[in-house]
Amino acid sequence: MTVQALYSAATGMTAMESKLDVIANNLANMETTAFKADRANFEDLFYRHMKYPGVQDMSGQYTPTGVAIGYGSRVSSVQTNFVQGAFRQTGEALDLAIEGDGFFQVLDPTSGETLYTRAGNFSINAEGNLVMGSANTGRLLEPPITIPEDATDIAISAEGIVSVKQPGTVNLSEVGQIELARFINPEGLLKLGENLYSETDASGTATTGNPGQDGLGVIRQNALEASNVEPVKELIDLITTQRAFELNSQCVQVGDEVLQVVTNLKRY
Repeated sequence: MTVQALYSAATGMTAMESKLDVIANNLANMETTAFKADRANFEDLFYRHMKYPGVQDMSGQYTPTGVAIGYGSRVSSVQTNFVQGAFRQTGEALDLAIEGDGFFQVLDPTSGETLYTRAGNFSINAEGNLVMGSANTGRLLEPPITIPEDATDIAISAEGIVSVKQPGTVNLSEVGQIELARFINPEGLLKLGENLYSETDASGTATTGNPGQDGLGVIRQNALEASNVEPVKELIDLITTQRAFELNSQCVQVGDEVLQVVTNLKRY
């Protein structure tokens, strides 16, 4: 029994270590644009049933409970919280935030795969195309939108219509339409880093459309979506995780001491 306590407590320490990794990642991304916080979920392991509930006793009555010894815990899943983050006003024409459901679509130049992101910090490349504002890889916004070289102002409506103002003209000229994608199960998306997700069988197939239609969110220009990490909540989780880890480690120590006592019994 004491030996099993060592193993059960060790699974608890491993589980708390995984939760600590999740909390650390959340806190590290407090300032990451449109980052979505993760939550570690746990489940108990299988049980050794010394006595099953509902056994008939000597008087013919059924026992209301049994004797089951659990074998510890493990991480069952890490879920992502896709709750809307706060808006941070930047005043930059190519900073876009999605208010509501949906993802921007970008094309990965290496694989040719369409990837998805909530981070709307866009820029213009040498060809005038809208791309993700990244110093590593220039991923084009999908469908592609080209900004004329002589554009003096860029206006993007809530419905995703991109218009520009050019010299010698009074009215804005429409140059493209931003489309968003949504998934029936966004938690099933595969995280790739760099604020990017890719489609999986768990997420379902992307449904695309114009902002503000078919359940998709709307575009907010001159703003970015902030991380939805709640520092106070993460710090509370950090403290409880530390205490849980310490308690499990104490179980290991006590189990070891009991084993030493049992081992020394033969001397008496």
